Amino acid sequence: MSTLSFVLAIAFGVLNLGSGVGAMVRLKVILPLMDGANVPQSMLVFPIGGLKAAGGIGLLVGAAGFPLVGTAAAAGLVLFWTCAVHTHVLANFWPKETVLTFIFLASSIALLALGPVV
Repeated sequence: MSTLSFVLAIAFGVLNLGSGVGAMVRLKVILPLMDGANVPQSMLVFPIGGLKAAGGIGLLVGAAGFPLVGTAAAAGLVLFWTCAVHTHVLANFWPKETVLTFIFLASSIALLALGPVV
């Protein structure tokens, strides 16, 4: 286990979990972003919030010593954030918050590239 993968797994596990919980409680700051990207607000709890939270929990479980769970979570988050970028491309919607989407995608790719998240 590298220190970098451990730190990234903890940091982005917490951030993905927080982002998922924020979506599930329907934070007011998220609602205009969903509307701009043409995503129904009914999708905030599941699949959006649930998948982000599950990915975050999976990264934290991987950091706690279960590398296969962490690796699977990183792979799932790569798919999730790739779909988020695709949604923005389809909607041609690029608010300043979109940079966070790319940061989350890059971190998920980095975690997957570093190997088993332990």
